[in-house]
Amino acid sequence: MNSRERILDTNVVVSALLFEQSTPGQTFYAALDRGDILLSLPVLKELIDVLGRKKFERYLLREERERFLDALVRETTLVDITENICVCRDPKDNKFLELAVCGAATCIISGDKDLLDLNPFQGIPIMKPDEFVASLSNDRRA
Repeated sequence: MNSRERILDTNVVVSALLFEQSTPGQTFYAALDRGDILLSLPVLKELIDVLGRKKFERYLLREERERFLDALVRETTLVDITENICVCRDPKDNKFLELAVCGAATCIISGDKDLLDLNPFQGIPIMKPDEFVASLSNDRRA
């Protein structure tokens, strides 16, 4: 089976952590089971910043969030960013495009309209979590 390198945007990862049975949760665990999830230092920093917000304390203890981040780093592939990309309407989302290009990703999974409007980016599909889950079902039928 070919290796599949996937990028999950921050909202997908956070939703997966908070709601394991949700579509983002299914997406996260399927991506882990069926390939590699790619991370870069800028994406990891954003995850740390978001999960460190006080509003998440009512859902998960700080220690639980830290354990999740530790496990995520162990289970993913860290990619060095060697190319600067500035094409997204939201400049904060360029880091996902850079990661996809530098990591030779096979897809980006996001619910962010600014990223989805760029689909495909340099030949890399950008899809919503429900589209990703549906594509896995289609792969099994083929």
